[in-house]
Amino acid sequence: MFGMRHNLAMRSRALAVLVMAGLCGCTSADGPATYASSPKTPPSSNSAGGRADVTDFLNMYNEMERKLGTVANEAQWKSVTDVSDAHTGERIGADRAAAAFHGSRYVIQKARTLLNTKASLSELEFRQLDNILLAAAESPGTIPDIVTRRIEAQARLEGIMNGYEFCIEKRGDHCAKAVTPNDIEEALLKSRNMAERKRIWEVSKQPGTDLKKGVAEIRDLRNRVAAELGYTSYFHLQVADYGMTVNEMLQTMDKTVDDLHPLYEQLHLWARRKLSQRYNQTLPKKLPAHWVGNRWAQDWPGLVEGADLDTLFRGKTPEYIVQQAERFYTSLGMAPLPRSFWEKSDLYQLKPGDKRKKNTHASAWHIDLDKDVRSLMSVIPNYNWFETAHHELGHVYYYMAYSNPKVPNVLRRGANRAFHEAIGDLIAIAASQVPYLKGIGLMPQDQQLDPTQLLLAQALSSAVVFIPWSAGTMTHFEYELYEKKLPVDQFNKRWWDLVSKYQGVEAPTVRGEEFCDGCTKTHIIDDAAQYYDYAMAFLIKYQLHDYIARKILKQDPHNCNYYGNKEVGKWLSEILSAGATLDWRQIIREKTGEDISSRAMLEYFKPLMEYLKKENGDQPASWE
Repeated sequence: MFGMRHNLAMRSRALAVLVMAGLCGCTSADGPATYASSPKTPPSSNSAGGRADVTDFLNMYNEMERKLGTVANEAQWKSVTDVSDAHTGERIGADRAAAAFHGSRYVIQKARTLLNTKASLSELEFRQLDNILLAAAESPGTIPDIVTRRIEAQARLEGIMNGYEFCIEKRGDHCAKAVTPNDIEEALLKSRNMAERKRIWEVSKQPGTDLKKGVAEIRDLRNRVAAELGYTSYFHLQVADYGMTVNEMLQTMDKTVDDLHPLYEQLHLWARRKLSQRYNQTLPKKLPAHWVGNRWAQDWPGLVEGADLDTLFRGKTPEYIVQQAERFYTSLGMAPLPRSFWEKSDLYQLKPGDKRKKNTHASAWHIDLDKDVRSLMSVIPNYNWFETAHHELGHVYYYMAYSNPKVPNVLRRGANRAFHEAIGDLIAIAASQVPYLKGIGLMPQDQQLDPTQLLLAQALSSAVVFIPWSAGTMTHFEYELYEKKLPVDQFNKRWWDLVSKYQGVEAPTVRGEEFCDGCTKTHIIDDAAQYYDYAMAFLIKYQLHDYIARKILKQDPHNCNYYGNKEVGKWLSEILSAGATLDWRQIIREKTGEDISSRAMLEYFKPLMEYLKKENGDQPASWE
């Protein structure tokens, strides 16, 4: 498979922070701790007792990780698939138990000691201990009251978000007419009534008012938890998953935004011109938020009529959507989903009148770090859910691949967090390819689609438009929220400053500090300080897709077909089955021949730039 690194001389992400915090007795003349051995000279072996100590500790930790994680994941699953105070309470209890173990004084001290001994740690042992310390920093047992308060605060906020009733018509304190997130998205996608669009957009921001105070509280608690083991903020702790500093991550994100900016400006102008004509409005400098088909303007769907693929799903059932996504993976030589997936998942939209409330954000779950894999979706038969189902099953097949004896429980995760999203998004690209759609009988063989219009639709709805949002707005808002401790009375102003700067988008009316429009994004609550994961995932997925199309399939990356190709499946499985046992940079380099960059993404959308320049003419593209 991949060549194993021999880098016990590398700096431990978690241990280096402990050194800087004065929590470790080890030092280095060059700053944070490093191992004295050179890559050519392995550390001397310790006694047999020392080796047994490492093995016994890791065996214990991995077993407890599986047991406690299973209980916590089950409780979390209940809390999002059947939202209630009781299930939120169960989730808090299970999370407390897992946190008490992960952050216990014993675990911290033992992992730190073993990392600093002269035992001949293998690469696998080293990576386990490093990840154990990172997990400990999420819930250090030295401040149990703070950890408990953080867990409770997050559970409360998720309860508000998951069970929120979006109300479009009130009578006093009573909601006379509620709408679902799917209703909101449908209206923003299709309505031509500007007053209706503005109203439904404002409704989509309702949860922010209820969440704002709680977000400020949990920000402080998360920062306090991270500071206990030497991190400057919770944002710093989350970035450590990549083995990067905060500045390195921000520089990577800013470079990605800059690389894509010329193309984004042209798309921005094209979209403003298109929408001003559609709504019979004066051409604006910035894009009004309620003009686009997404409530955060993170993508701009529905602007390319010739690329509307929803018609392909007329007469199809929600069940077909998920079953075809599974068939995609099995066609590559991967195993069918276990029966338990179909029995335990929550895949479809709730029926009208159903009293149960569930989170409507699609997600995948690895309940027991083994065979119990599930997905939470609200599938209806359209192209968006077709793509989403392929994406979510990408997570599930990643879980299944690294649930093997070579990968310890603590390393049963993506090579980094972005890899999980990248694999799902990679298959979403594959699901949009015309040869695939025709090959499975969804698209008539004689149907012709303009390739430039398809590329334009991808750039607007699932790629280029997403970069300023993910690498720009969300990353910098959470950076300022945690690292700069943004005051609560500046949350909404700063949010819209960043939206304006990076996305060129503005609210339909002035939004005061009684609102918290950024707080309405679920990731602020339940995947905090990690949104750069998605931007990283875009870079990774285009590099992987470029390699698969050009090197394995020998086909045009814009018009290729993974379906049924066992060589593609084998290549992907080599990546998936490794879990987090290898460094993510090594995987990218060895599997694609290049380091992480925006090169492949820019190459993929290169044909679009000339088209947009021609369409936009000599009009200045900048919104400034």
